[in-house]
Amino acid sequence: MIKFEHVYKQYPNGVLGLNDVNLEIQQGEFVAVIGLSGAGKSTLIRTVNKMIDITGGKLTVNGTDVSTLSRRALRKFRRKIGMVFQSFNLVTRTSVINNVLSARVADMSFVRTLLGLYSKKDKMLALESLDKVGILEKAYTRADQLSGGQQQRVALARTLAQNPEIILADEPVAALDPVMADIVMEDFKRINREMNITVVINIHHVDLALQYADRVIGIRAGQIVYDGPTADVNDDVLKQIYGRELKDDELMKGAE
Repeated sequence: MIKFEHVYKQYPNGVLGLNDVNLEIQQGEFVAVIGLSGAGKSTLIRTVNKMIDITGGKLTVNGTDVSTLSRRALRKFRRKIGMVFQSFNLVTRTSVINNVLSARVADMSFVRTLLGLYSKKDKMLALESLDKVGILEKAYTRADQLSGGQQQRVALARTLAQNPEIILADEPVAALDPVMADIVMEDFKRINREMNITVVINIHHVDLALQYADRVIGIRAGQIVYDGPTADVNDDVLKQIYGRELKDDELMKGAE
C-alpha cells in the first residue's frame, strides 16, 4: 500500500530529513515510528499524503506515484488518507458533530457547504464515527467544553468520517495525560483491527509504541535503523535508534 524506494528529502538549509529510505507498509498494519526529535519521524509520515514533497526517489501509495499528483488529483487522493495532529485542529466554538461533519465537505457542492446542508447519510456517518471512539453522548456539546483527550477523540472521529484507507497520526498523544493517552491509543488499535485501516503513528512515547503497535520503525538522522516486529525491540535496538540506553522515565515520557 505504501512504498518508499530510495526516498530522500532535503530541506532548503541542506538538512536531510530522509536519507535513502526504503520501506513498505501493507494494508491493515499498525506501525509506530520512533526516534529522537528531528530524526525524521514527522517528515516520513507527512510525505505519504504529500504535506511534504520528497526531493529524490519514488513514493507510491495505493499504486499512485505521489510526486506526480496535480493539485486537483491530490485533493481526491487525500480523501482516503486521514491525518490526526497533536493540536486536534478543531473549531472549538461549534459542536462536536459539526467538527466531524467537516470531513464530508470535500464531497459536497459549494452551496450545500456554505449553508451547512449535510445529508442524513453524512449525519449518520458522523454519529457512527463518534460512537466508534466512545463519545457519542458528546455529539451536540461544544468542542471547547471537552477535555484534551476528548478533543483528540473527536479529531479521530472526524478522520473516520472520511472513510479513510490510511490514518497518519503525528504525535497524537503528546499533549495528553497518561490515562487519556492510553485510551486514545486503544481507539487507534481498535479501529485498526476492526476496520482494517492502516495506521502509521509518529510517537515519542516508546512504551505506548511497544504496547499498541505491531511493527516499529526506528529512525535516526533520516535513516531507518530498525524495521521489525514490536516483540523484537529490546535495549540494544533502542540504543541503536536513540544512540544510548533509555531510562524508564524516558520510555514513558519520550526520549529527546
